Amino acid sequence: MFNSMEVWLKIVYVIFSFCSALVLGAIKGVLVGPFASLILILGNGGVILGLFPAQVYWTVYTLTQTNRLDVPLKVAFLLTLPALFGLWLALGIAGTVIVGLGYGFFTPWVSTFEAFRQDSESRKYFHCLVDGTWGTVKGSCTVVRDFADMCYHTYPLYLKELREASISDEHQTLRSVHVPACIIVGLMGLIIEIPLYTIIAVIKSPYLLIMGWYRLLHDLVSREGPFLETACIPIAGLAILLWPLIVVGSILLSVFSSIFIGLYGAIIVYQERSFRRGLAYIVAMVAEFDEYTNDLLYLREGSIFPKPRYRSKKSSHAGDFSVGSSRPGKFIAVTEAPAMLIANLAPSRSVRETIQEVKMVQIWEHIMRSCVLRGKELVDANIILPADLDEWSRVKGSIDITLVGVGLPSYSLMRTLLDSIAAGAGGLLMLDGIEVNHLNVPQDRLLEWFFSPILVLKEQIKVINLSEGELRFLEKVVLFGTDTRRMETWDNGSIVPEDALRTAQIQGISRRLMGMTRSLSKFPTYRRRFSRVVKTLVAYSLEKSSSIGSMSPRSAASIELV
Repeated sequence: MFNSMEVWLKIVYVIFSFCSALVLGAIKGVLVGPFASLILILGNGGVILGLFPAQVYWTVYTLTQTNRLDVPLKVAFLLTLPALFGLWLALGIAGTVIVGLGYGFFTPWVSTFEAFRQDSESRKYFHCLVDGTWGTVKGSCTVVRDFADMCYHTYPLYLKELREASISDEHQTLRSVHVPACIIVGLMGLIIEIPLYTIIAVIKSPYLLIMGWYRLLHDLVSREGPFLETACIPIAGLAILLWPLIVVGSILLSVFSSIFIGLYGAIIVYQERSFRRGLAYIVAMVAEFDEYTNDLLYLREGSIFPKPRYRSKKSSHAGDFSVGSSRPGKFIAVTEAPAMLIANLAPSRSVRETIQEVKMVQIWEHIMRSCVLRGKELVDANIILPADLDEWSRVKGSIDITLVGVGLPSYSLMRTLLDSIAAGAGGLLMLDGIEVNHLNVPQDRLLEWFFSPILVLKEQIKVINLSEGELRFLEKVVLFGTDTRRMETWDNGSIVPEDALRTAQIQGISRRLMGMTRSLSKFPTYRRRFSRVVKTLVAYSLEKSSSIGSMSPRSAASIELV
């Protein structure tokens, strides 16, 4: 009797918690949502419209100045630029409005349900009231800041690398006869793919709705996935309630994907040098999408659409992609179409499994904390001077400031790799002692591009077995790059290998480290986070200078000598 009473009390508690969180979250969404949405919509919209003339100028100037493209290919790009920029404006403004409304109104709602993960009851109710209010407004400002960095710093950086690429790099050519073919196939891709993708997504959306509800209810009955823990049942209940919105979002994402998949037909014409294979690609991608959605919804195998072959042979472009390549402006050619976006009906992961996975925010925190720690060591050793930090700040964080912008994060990454090797870790050892490997790495596509190459580089450093003097030489090369004058001023006990091959291996490792850092610096959130690192080092440098200035001249001189 008591057991059944306890079960009923738990059910009543869950229902009461869900209803109260639902109402409270809706109230917070109505109160906070308009402010957060307005900031995000006006901020991102202002960035898009305000920088649009500059982005047009930067793009046209880069296409006319780069040596990587021949004249017909430049003409093809220039002819398609009006359509691409029009697409950017339309999708950018529409996406800003949708994301702004969704973020502003749903973030407070979801944050209210997330508060149920708190352990103590007092903290749980406190976070139900507080979470998602001021944090949502601050988050919208952060989104605008990162988006502005991406448009004002990251995009021009890619263009600059393309302009500065030498003629000796891979030169992309296109015969004049293929220019009209690329344009026609690109337009036909838009005309055919967008309506067909939309029709397929709309027709199959009822199946997605029913199958999604079935999966969530099955997890509820069997206590699997998000329903494994009682504290997270209200969150899963919100997922059941909002699943129709997820289905609508899947339709919109499918339509959004179809735009880029259709335009990719022009690249197929360029790669295969065939108008017919471009048309075959357009037909095949409709069949691919139909087959993909059938597999996702457990419907019949295959597709009713024909699936012609659009590749003449196995393309070798896939090997061109290399994260952190030492050659600036490396042209990236991919072989497959952009990924199709649609909701996933795979079995849900339990909360316990999710907790075991290292979060992306932990990776960022480790990167920045490591930069601060190594930066303070270099400031103490008078390797990073106040003038270096001031120079980085004056040029608004340009990656061209080698010592601070490239040298410091590359040196920090190198020390992480060396510490992981010394500890015998199979992955990367973070500052808090957690090892990041293939089993617990965050499921983030951008991180996947970097994680495997970093582990490969770690194994390369481990295999060549550098001596202590060679490690010190690697530190110099990573920090100062080609600045031999600064290298000579730092006596860290380094030994330049007599073997030319050994020296080339060390320099190759330093180039890969700096290449990975340059690639990482293009992430939207990187510049904002690294600016805080530099501000911390500036404050530390000023504090150090003031403490030395308050000492007697003899004591200060002795510290400087050390």
